[in-house]
Amino acid sequence: MDNLFYRKKKGRPDLRALARKMLKNRRLMLALIVGIPVAGFVVFGNHGILHRFRLQQRKADLEMQIRAGEAERKALELESKKLDTDKAEIEKVAREKHHMAREGEQVYRVTPAK
Repeated sequence: MDNLFYRKKKGRPDLRALARKMLKNRRLMLALIVGIPVAGFVVFGNHGILHRFRLQQRKADLEMQIRAGEAERKALELESKKLDTDKAEIEKVAREKHHMAREGEQVYRVTPAK
């Protein structure tokens, strides 16, 4: 009588029987035969999800480069306008970049210690 109230332990599932049952189910097999290649194409194809993700990453990188280029262009335009009008800026650039000096000035070159 004790056996009536206890659950029986299930044995290991029979994988062969399960496989045979799946092979006999035509709808399931048709869904697998059609579904697996379609899913692979949707994920890995030329117009798939992974390709779209890569393109979005590349677009974001290029937009960032464009913003950096525009900021650099604006800075260069500002520097160009300063060089066109401001004599102090012209003198500063001549001294720093071209190592020029005024008449009568002595320039001392400092070399780093070895």
